Amino acid sequence: MSDFQRFAIYYLPDEPALATFGASWLGWNVETGTPCPQPDINGIDRFTSTPRKYGFHGTLKPPFRLADGSSPAVLGDNLMNFARSQPPVQLDGLCLSRIGKFLALVPDGNASELSQLAFSCVRAFDGHRRAAEPSELARRRAAGLTPRQEELLLEWGYPYVADEFRFHLTLTGKLDPEDQTAAHAALDDLLPDLPRPYTITSIALVGERSDGRFQLIHRYTLTG
Repeated sequence: MSDFQRFAIYYLPDEPALATFGASWLGWNVETGTPCPQPDINGIDRFTSTPRKYGFHGTLKPPFRLADGSSPAVLGDNLMNFARSQPPVQLDGLCLSRIGKFLALVPDGNASELSQLAFSCVRAFDGHRRAAEPSELARRRAAGLTPRQEELLLEWGYPYVADEFRFHLTLTGKLDPEDQTAAHAALDDLLPDLPRPYTITSIALVGERSDGRFQLIHRYTLTG
């Protein structure tokens, strides 16, 4: 684990059909750390080039560099104990949606318990996070933050946590309207049937490799 540049806490789908679909769609299997052949769809490389390196996931604690005094082993041990204290989260389901200019799977119905789990991850592991560099803060601010997002950026190193958090499993980068329509149609055809209700039973520690791609380190079952 010492070779990873940054770490993050993700939800990686444990529904096999969805995990297989997500790896194929993006062209990167975050669980195995290997590339995947993508479907033969016009424009798919353009649709997926931005999110590919992260793998198919939902962010719970965004990527961070380890603080002095922390270590990958201690982080993993803490996450194991944390997962033992957290119950599985049940959603009504997942549905395909547009968020701004990109497409993602989002919770269908009330997602407050999932948002609570995410913010618990943000808070519980913030001691492992090295403070953001000025260049990173400037990059975040370039997107145009609200006063509340600026407050969260300074406190937690990321502007879209707590009440600004919206869970999503990213499927595309930012697309123009024509590409959004084409990608949406392709996804409608390819997405597997998903269980309803949809239960999140695990969380995962992932690391960013030297090539910038993310890979699963360990998955932890929620047993609280």
